[in-house]
Amino acid sequence: MNTRRYSARSAVGPITISLSAFCFAFLVGCAGVQPAGEPGPGRFEIGFIGDQQYDPESEAKFPHLMDEVNRANLAFVVHIGDFKGGSSQCDDGIFKQRKEQFDASRHPFVYTPGDNDWLDCYRPKAGGYDPVERLAKLREIFFQGNQSLGQRKLTVKRQSDSPQFSKFRENVRWTYGNVLFVTLHMVGSNNNLGRVPEADAEYRERNAANLAWLKEAFDVARREGNRAVAIFMQANPLFEYRLPSRRERALRVRPAPKRPFGFTDFMSALEVEVLAFGKTVVLLHGDTHYFRVDKPLFRSKEAGPRDWGRLIENFTRVETFGFPEGHWVRVIVDLNDSHVFTFKEQIVDKNRFGKP
Repeated sequence: MNTRRYSARSAVGPITISLSAFCFAFLVGCAGVQPAGEPGPGRFEIGFIGDQQYDPESEAKFPHLMDEVNRANLAFVVHIGDFKGGSSQCDDGIFKQRKEQFDASRHPFVYTPGDNDWLDCYRPKAGGYDPVERLAKLREIFFQGNQSLGQRKLTVKRQSDSPQFSKFRENVRWTYGNVLFVTLHMVGSNNNLGRVPEADAEYRERNAANLAWLKEAFDVARREGNRAVAIFMQANPLFEYRLPSRRERALRVRPAPKRPFGFTDFMSALEVEVLAFGKTVVLLHGDTHYFRVDKPLFRSKEAGPRDWGRLIENFTRVETFGFPEGHWVRVIVDLNDSHVFTFKEQIVDKNRFGKP
């Protein structure tokens, strides 16, 4: 397995960081480590995976990926969704099979849904299901009790503890040390906005829950004095659509399409919360299957003409590998390092392209 390190201090572009033969370290922020009510280690590591098991080849790679994850000394693993292809079957059997696979993890295993897992189930090849019905079944199978999946368990707080958001069992948060971790159920395919009226209604309800959960997470982080916040979700919210025009021209990025955008509210709320928190915030997602570590969040026009377009330095984005690559990202938290977070690509040797 090959390993490379990335540090936020070395980030030179707002969207992607080119890889080279050298080792860089992307280190961000400051955090403490002490699980709620328990003494914690001064250093711990996290496995970050997602967008796997799309086809027979990808299915065959997943055990190799999990073998390496299981051999690693990790505090927990987070899977950011898409445990199947968008046009593959969405029946109860595949849901139960995936849950068994996730429960087989040696480490506590936190899963947040992707669009392939329920939204895209309306496709004829996926079975022509009602996505809302599939989402209800997904919640029933994967999100019971107040503990994670995996052979060892992690106790989590669910948004569904609040009567107002009782159906949103998939949104969870937990504190490991002095770092607050939170999942948001935000998915690709434009977050389910703009396809049919029923989908728009589902989007509006879930979007309101996500915004409330995001705000609550930062309120807790400020109240508890957490020194970093890590947000996990499936969707790539397409920071490119909010780039200042100068950055947009330099990177030759297409302008945003003229249609309702499923991440507008989230991006505005994220900017407000990251600036108000003032300490390290990391967003970890999948969706576009392109490993990267960068700093793509800039102050919007609402910040005023003097600040518009300036980089928000305390924010870093990480995207994990996805199909057809069967690799993962190791997230290291080290309290003895002033920047705390380090992200290391983990290339699974058996999953290399062309490997017999």
